[in-house]
Amino acid sequence: MTQSLPDLLRANVRFLGRILGDVIRAEDGEAVFSQIEEIRQASVGFHREGTEAAAKLMADRLGGLSPPDTVRFAHSFACFLQITNIAEDQIQRRRGRGGDTRSDTLAGALRVLKAQGVGVDQVMALLEGALVAPVITAHPSEVRRKSILDRQGAIADDLDAYDQAHADTDRARLERELMRQVAIFWRTRLLRNVKLGVGDEIENAVSYFERSFLPELPRLYAHWLEVLGEPDRLPSFLRVGSWVGGDRDGNPNVTEAVMRQAMARQSRAALRMYLDRIHQLGAELSISASLAGVTPELQALADASPDPSPHRADEPYRRALTNIYARLAATYPLLTGEPPARRAAGPAQPYDGPDALRGDLQTVLDSLLTRHGPSFARGPLPDLIRAVEIFGFHLARLDLRQNSAVHARVVAELLKGAAVCADYEALDEDARCELLLAELSHGRLLHTPFADYSEETRREYDILTAAADLKHFYGRDAIRAHIVSNTTSISDLLEVYLLLKEVGLFTPGDPARTQVFAEPLFETIADLRAAPDIMRRYLALPLIRQLVGPVGIQEVMIGYSDSNKDGSYLTSTWELHQASLALAEVMRDSGLRLQLFHGRGGAVGRGGGSSFDALLAQPQGTIAGRIRITEQGEVVANKYADPELARQSLETLAAGVVLASLRKPAKSELAAPHAGIMDGLAREAMSAYRALVYETPGFVDYFFAATPISEIADLNIGSRPTSRQAKRSIEGLRAIPWVFSWSQSRALLPGWYGFGSAVARSGAPIEKLAELHETWPFFSSALANMEMVLAKGDMAIAGRYAGLVEDRALADHVFGEIRAEWDRTVEALLAITGQSALLEKNPDLAAVIRSRLPYIDPLNHLQIELIRRRRAGEDTEAVRDGIHLTINGIAAGLRNTG
Repeated sequence: MTQSLPDLLRANVRFLGRILGDVIRAEDGEAVFSQIEEIRQASVGFHREGTEAAAKLMADRLGGLSPPDTVRFAHSFACFLQITNIAEDQIQRRRGRGGDTRSDTLAGALRVLKAQGVGVDQVMALLEGALVAPVITAHPSEVRRKSILDRQGAIADDLDAYDQAHADTDRARLERELMRQVAIFWRTRLLRNVKLGVGDEIENAVSYFERSFLPELPRLYAHWLEVLGEPDRLPSFLRVGSWVGGDRDGNPNVTEAVMRQAMARQSRAALRMYLDRIHQLGAELSISASLAGVTPELQALADASPDPSPHRADEPYRRALTNIYARLAATYPLLTGEPPARRAAGPAQPYDGPDALRGDLQTVLDSLLTRHGPSFARGPLPDLIRAVEIFGFHLARLDLRQNSAVHARVVAELLKGAAVCADYEALDEDARCELLLAELSHGRLLHTPFADYSEETRREYDILTAAADLKHFYGRDAIRAHIVSNTTSISDLLEVYLLLKEVGLFTPGDPARTQVFAEPLFETIADLRAAPDIMRRYLALPLIRQLVGPVGIQEVMIGYSDSNKDGSYLTSTWELHQASLALAEVMRDSGLRLQLFHGRGGAVGRGGGSSFDALLAQPQGTIAGRIRITEQGEVVANKYADPELARQSLETLAAGVVLASLRKPAKSELAAPHAGIMDGLAREAMSAYRALVYETPGFVDYFFAATPISEIADLNIGSRPTSRQAKRSIEGLRAIPWVFSWSQSRALLPGWYGFGSAVARSGAPIEKLAELHETWPFFSSALANMEMVLAKGDMAIAGRYAGLVEDRALADHVFGEIRAEWDRTVEALLAITGQSALLEKNPDLAAVIRSRLPYIDPLNHLQIELIRRRRAGEDTEAVRDGIHLTINGIAAGLRNTG
């Protein structure tokens, strides 16, 4: 009989929890273990009984802790929640091994499509022009150190081996190994003692490639070839990108030196793997010329080898591979700045690009297939060729990003210094565009090395100069996009081309050419509404038609985080939906394909939730095989730190894109019939949300007092400041700490606020909304994400955070509004979904969340007490560490928090 998810999770958690308990006993003594266990049992009892007596018992246990005991307790519960995550991930790995029976695999998508009359040939046609690209960012909501992630990986590997072991002796040995790994984990510092720099973020990002993407993506393609019936060719449509080292929006620490460091580190990871694989192939392919022939092309490659060894004189494959190795080893120091770990057999010419390397490897494979048949069509050599095709010499395409306001200031300074325009920023939009188009029509440059520019202008010029160098060294695919944050006009995009022209990445002429494309990012509700008109006028410019026409694709990035912070979860979700539809129409009218870049975060308030469901909920015709999606914060580690989970996540993404692009939706799934209802809901949700967040006097003070935002700012979790401005305001605060703070306080306001009022005020009948929930993926997905948020929230705990606000009248008023809206939202959600309790129809998820709460809630109570002490003047190291450990533990328990 198959065990349920809650039963499996309970068994795994008990097993790992027992081992952690044994470690605590062995290392800290029975008294410490008993103290921790008493608090744990008190919290479990409180959740089972919910009585005042149980609550008082838990409060007494927590209140009696000394400062050192407080730190130790917070550390232990944070560790236990990390252990719970390992146990949950193990179940996901186990279920993923069930083969291709799930719908969120490519095989599952093919079955669904076949039932609708869509064949494999149509899927292959889609994939020929497809691009599916998760993009790794350094946005700071990942509180775990890399050392902790590494230890979790080691424990997960041992747990996996234990799970698959059969003999008692093997299990005993593996349990001892688990004990050792958990002991190391227990004594590993959870908190960073210094602030992360961009270099650390680069290292962290590349580690996901080394551990997961580099080995797993080629294997996934090999699997897909089988699923698709062994086609002659499967394009490398799924690739992984990065912002780490190229995203300088609000981060002055990203410099040209940092960007060069990022690309060199990325290249080092790719080339090291290629060199290792080539060396292994050379050891394996010991085929002798006296026993088997080779193709003339392979023989020529072998003859060019610098390997002088007589022992390999009659082994053409080995000689060919030593030649390839020598050439790549000669390339390695040019791109990484260091020698390869293993020397080549002799000197050789470096490769001028990854295509030449792939060509030589293909020569080896062609000879093997010609002389030895299809048994070589799968294996390490085809996987290596696929890896070179995917990752090149640059590993991941690095996006540039900067705020439009910075571009405007830099362009203004360049134009003034060249005596072209004394005050560019004073011009209206039409005059700006006219001037920019004139400057883009000729080859004269504005920048001169003799001028004394501002630091900002020098920094931007140096970054773009470095980008031109990196494209030359690492290949045309190393950098392709320059994303413009806060795009509100056509001139915001033209300014980028003017700056690219200064470094040779844009070339005027007839036709004009560009090596990097300016791409808009529409972020606020107003920006999303204006996006279709801006893009229609932008694409009508003859210059832009010259640049984009040959490619046939225009990418547009849409931001989930800031639109949510601007106008509420429901309004943001709907406006993103409508903007996507309108942008798709603009592209069709312009004869182009739309490529949406979804700027999603981990939390529901930043676009998080199930990627597969989100893809199926996208408006019809807005994906069409091409999509990019940011992967941010703790979600990156949750999805990609483990190779097996990474492979599952990547396949889910690909399957979702194929299914969303080709499936035939029912009429009830189309948005048009429901637009009126959704417009009304979105309007009322935004009104309620903005009335609280932007129109309530003193709300900023409430937020900074009733959440740990100030304490989060002290955490060493990212290189970017938490706010764009020195002034304390909601507008200036970045969306990530905004969402993260509400998650910590268990109000999780960005993921639901305004929905209850929207339902009550819009006049939409509950019966009609219930029908939409049953038949429309967009609406059901939006409500499912919101329901998960509400299930993780706790108004009683949020009320205790409100107790941190010194102005009691303000606290009572604001929290009263939040509590009332919470009640309205839960009531409306239950009525629409036909439930008597949250997650009643999703008992597995309910059980998973419920199992964590006895370990999360005490950390919240402890955090409140420690924040109160710190703000009262007890700003000791123990208090600060205790606060930061509780933040760490709560984030681990809630998982998708930032």
